[in-house]
This record gives sequence, C-alpha cells and structure tokens, in this order.
Amino acid sequence: MNSPRFDKSKLPSRHVTEGPARAPHRSYFYAMGISEEEIHQPWVGVATCWNEAAPCNIALSRQAQAVKHGVKKGGGTPREFTTITVTDGIAMGHEGMRSSLASREAIADTVELTMRGHCYDALVGLAGCDKSLPGMMMAMVRLNTPSVFIYGGSILPGRLDGRDVTVQDVFEAVGKHQAGNYSDAELDILERIACPSAGACGGQFTANTMACVSEAIGLALPNSSGAPAPYESRDQYGEASGEAVMLLIEKNIRARDIVTRKSLENAARIVACTGGSTNAGLHLPAIAHEAGIDFDLFDVCDIFHDTPYFVDLKPGGKFVAKDLYEAGGVPVVMKELRKLGLIHEDCMTATGRSMGEEIDMVEREADGRVIYPAASPITKTGGVVGLKGNLAPDGAIVKVAGMSEEEQVFTGPARVFESEEDAFAAVKGREYRDGEVIVIRNEGPAGGPGMREMLATTAAISGQGRGKNVALITDGRFSGATRGFCVGHVGPEAAHGGPIALLRDGDMITINAITGELSVALSDAELAARRDAWEGPRKTIYSSGALWKYAQLVGGARKGAVTHPGGDDEAHVYMDL
Repeated sequence: MNSPRFDKSKLPSRHVTEGPARAPHRSYFYAMGISEEEIHQPWVGVATCWNEAAPCNIALSRQAQAVKHGVKKGGGTPREFTTITVTDGIAMGHEGMRSSLASREAIADTVELTMRGHCYDALVGLAGCDKSLPGMMMAMVRLNTPSVFIYGGSILPGRLDGRDVTVQDVFEAVGKHQAGNYSDAELDILERIACPSAGACGGQFTANTMACVSEAIGLALPNSSGAPAPYESRDQYGEASGEAVMLLIEKNIRARDIVTRKSLENAARIVACTGGSTNAGLHLPAIAHEAGIDFDLFDVCDIFHDTPYFVDLKPGGKFVAKDLYEAGGVPVVMKELRKLGLIHEDCMTATGRSMGEEIDMVEREADGRVIYPAASPITKTGGVVGLKGNLAPDGAIVKVAGMSEEEQVFTGPARVFESEEDAFAAVKGREYRDGEVIVIRNEGPAGGPGMREMLATTAAISGQGRGKNVALITDGRFSGATRGFCVGHVGPEAAHGGPIALLRDGDMITINAITGELSVALSDAELAARRDAWEGPRKTIYSSGALWKYAQLVGGARKGAVTHPGGDDEAHVYMDL
C-alpha cells in the first residue's frame, strides 16, 4: 500500500511494514493500536531528550505530543522515543562534568541506532540542553534523513531588585559568598528565584547559542528557537515542525541538502553576532564532520573575525533569550546580516524554501535595544575570537563580547594547575595574584577525559571581583555563561603532548584577542627540550566504562572532538538501503 503522496518502495520503513514476510512485524504494530492505514504511511521518529534531571528538558515530552499531532496531520505515523541528556548546570564543578561532552556522542549514537533499528523514514528531534542540541543535529546529518530540529525553549529570567537574573548570577554569587561579600541569606534568596520556570539557561549560553544555530543552519523552522519553554506557542511550533518533516519526505529534501559548507558559515555568523558560546567552535565542526565537510575551528574563527557583534545578550550584554524573541528573534538577526552581505541566501531550509526566501518574509527591523542595526554594531568583530601561536598550534577560542579592546590583550606569568579541582581550591583560597595567567591543563577531551567546563572556577573569580585582573587558559572548555578573559580549547591538549603540557609556573604568556595570538615566551629549542623530558600524559581514574571508551576514540578539539571517521568514510546511505 502507498499513500498518494508517498512512495513506500523508496523509504526505509518498507523493511518493517510491507509484504507477507513482514507479518510478524505488523503484528507488533497492531499490538500498539496502530491502524492498517498508519502502518503503510511514512514512519517518523520523534526523538526527545526528555528527562527529570533539569528544567531544560522537563517540557520536551509535552512538546513532542504537538509534533506527533503535526506528523499525523501531514499523513505520517509518528513514533516517539527518548535518549539521554547530561545537563551542564547540574554536572558543573565536579566529576560529573566529564560526562557532558561524551553525552553529545551518546545522543547522536543512540538516535542513530534507534532510527536504523526501526527503519524510520524521517526524524524530528527535540532537545533542550547544551550537548543535546548538537547531538541531535549530528544524528540528523549522519543519517541524512529528512529532518527538522526543534528547541525546547529557554527558561524565563528571575527578577531580583528590579533586574533579570539567571543561573550565571548564582554561580558568580558563590564567588561573592566565598569572598565574604554575599551573605547566606542573600544566596538563599537568589538560588530560589533565579530559575523560575522550565527551559534552558536564559542567556546566550551554549543552549541558546545552538538553538540560534539550528535556525541559521536551516534545520529548524524560522523563529522556532525563540519562544520560552512555558509559552503555549511552543506547541504551535511543534505541530508545524511535524507537518514540515512530511513535506521534506515528499520532496526528498534530506539533512545534507540543508547542512552544507555555506549553511555552516551562516551558523557561525549567528554565533559571532550574538556573542554566543565558545562551545559552538566545537559543535559546528562536529556537525560538519557528520556530512564529510572540512570545517574546523580555524574556519569557524575566520567567520567570527569578520562578523560584527550586534545582539546585546548575556553574559557579555544585558538581555536574555526572551528579550531576543520579543525583538523578532533569529529572523531579524539574519535580516541584519543580509544587509551586510554576510548570509548565503541560496541555502535550503526545513521549510522547503531557501534562506533568502525566508528572510524576504521578515517584516520587523532591528529594535536598536536588543538587536542593534548591523551597520552600527556594538563592536566591529564577532563576540568570539580564535587564537593561534606556539602555545596553541591547533588553535584556541575566547569569548570577548562585552570586553573593551584594552581588556583583550594580556601578558602575565603562568600559574599552572594540573586539574580544575586544584585551580578551584586555589581560587577559593584566593591563592593567586593579579596579573597571572591561570593555566588549567589535563582537562581536554581525552586527558580529562571529557573536556570539562570551568564555570565554577571562572564564576568564582568574577564573584571575587577579580575577573579583569587575571586571565585563564585551558585545554578544557568554558560554559557559555563564562565571562572574563578565558581561553578554552587550547590544542593540542596536554594528553596529546601539546605545548600546554610543557608550561611551568612563571612562563610568560601573551593572549591577544585583537591579533589572534596565544603564545609563550619560550624558544623552539626550549620547548623541544621540555618535550623530550615530558613524562607523558597524566593517568586518570577512568580505566573502564563509557569515559574510558570515549578517551580512546576522541579526537582533538580543532575538528570538534569527534569519535568516528565521519561522512568522508561512508560506504552507504541509510535512506537508500
């Protein structure tokens, strides 16, 4: 049987629904109340990262029901399934953060396995927290099915003393408390009101950054990323996403028709102009890798360098995701980028129309408050900058949104720590000096393992009022909520023998975000001598289990910290098996 709109003989689900040999399979479907008509329609996986771990994901189950309704309206048979999420706000500052980046790969892998095992024809993916967004998009590109991504939405901001507050303020309040500048009672009040609803962290941290990316890259419907999680309009976007994926099946528009080199460049633009998370420098190359597109950290940073920063969002700015949505959201930002000729308009989107056609329909203009006109930006270059030098041959990345030019150059002696715990203890005890460059190593993808974020440490420094007095570099990562002169993704990492492994206390380090330099005042001969004397990577306590496997497989941050050969080495196309 075939729907008039769809030819099942060319869809993966035919392997489980069509012909006499599939009678046992169909008996399972009847057991679940699926009708004969539904069995012979296209099957759409509706994947969510729903769980009860954090507010980021708590609303996804409800939103999935709206997606399923849209799939049914479009003539498809939706099948909901879930995958894991590790939520950074809960995992932050302890051993649990090692699971965070590895969870991105687990999400992509489990969605892939579920889709393959059940022969679904298309995918609508819902995600709410930092790694679940790129993980879901990676699965879409890896499978190359017709795909639509939908973000679960941001949290509403808390209100304290007449201003918006977010979880970033709570992390920084811990530093104030440690410095004796914030009482137990004040901290108790703040922690109770900072996160008043379901949804992901409200500033332009990693979740909202990657949500903006989902629209700019074309996998999400226009403006779908903006509405906060509690808004009923999220259900309308969910239903529309379900209908949209059915149109993509009909037109045979697949994820790699949408995710191209040009659309990745569009995505990098949106990160830069919104002052987005440095983690995008890790996730965009990983998404590209799934399609076999060569687009590494240096390519991302080239885009960052010549993109103006004109959307005033936390942590460098004043506003949160709800404010961006009310100002017109990503479509207005894309319209401003187009005015400068910085958008590839011929890229396909999940609507079946080009990016240029979508921007043509945007009637609103920049409000001058949240979204500045791109011609008169906050700063002329992007809010995120790439660095390179003898300390980072494979590059590094720093967020400079909200920093003056004077604050973007720093030279000082190294204070070296072998782990985040050591550094946090020193910061907590105020055992560091103004003018130093704090170095945290052995926190890379393999060496950590897991490439932890350093928000607890950086927030403590900011909370102590010393965020402008020191710099920090690491082969690990920073949260999108990090502010201050903090350089992450230093590569090669210490575990792979990168120069960061060879640093000693007192080495003079220069960070120049204006020229893109990260260097140490050591000769090539001295670095070579230290490398010869290096005793090898630090041993970790992770000698079995998921993190051991991750450490064996993971590559460097420059190419996205990926764990498999990617699209270049494919020998088949899932949709055509």
